[in-house]
Amino acid sequence: MHTYYRYHGGAPAPGALIIKFYHSGDQIRGFIRKIAEPSEDDAIFPGEEMEPEAAFRMAENKNRGPDKPPIFVELSEGVQWDPAWGRLM
Repeated sequence: MHTYYRYHGGAPAPGALIIKFYHSGDQIRGFIRKIAEPSEDDAIFPGEEMEPEAAFRMAENKNRGPDKPPIFVELSEGVQWDPAWGRLM
């Protein structure tokens, strides 16, 4: 089971990933943002919305390597955490 961290705003360290979930009609969709160095713009992956499982899979794939930063999750108003997605700290 994967562990994710609730995003409370602010500026996580460069390289951190934030998955933002929101309502799109009656479904939950998400997108991934990678925090850049202060002098650069953050990267958004991809430019289209994804189902939660696809967003988690893509974030885990992009979060490989020796300096593996935590993956943060931001839940828009009305979006509830699903325990099947993993553990939210």
